[in-house]
Amino acid sequence: MSEITKCPKCEGEYVYFDGALYVCPDCGHEFNEEDASATEAVEVAKDSNGAELFDGDSVTVIKDLKVKGSSMVIKRGTKVKSIRLTENPEEVDCKIDGSSIVLKTCFLKK
Repeated sequence: MSEITKCPKCEGEYVYFDGALYVCPDCGHEFNEEDASATEAVEVAKDSNGAELFDGDSVTVIKDLKVKGSSMVIKRGTKVKSIRLTENPEEVDCKIDGSSIVLKTCFLKK
């Protein structure tokens, strides 16, 4: 019998074949063999308008943001140059006023 892969949705190990589809009892996800062998889609960082972000892009802050652990406030309209993408597609690393800060992409626009 061939090796059955893990569930592409929850990575569950108890996947079984019911005659037509593979079924994961953990999350209830049903998928066919092509879905199981397909490579995972790579998540990309997107700004608040859905534009794809890349390393080195310049972005603008769309909302006043309080910085945790500091009295600093990043004002709406602040331009941020040379962002760096992180492992998490919802966050970018940047420097504002000499401080290295991680910002959520939902508060940025390209």
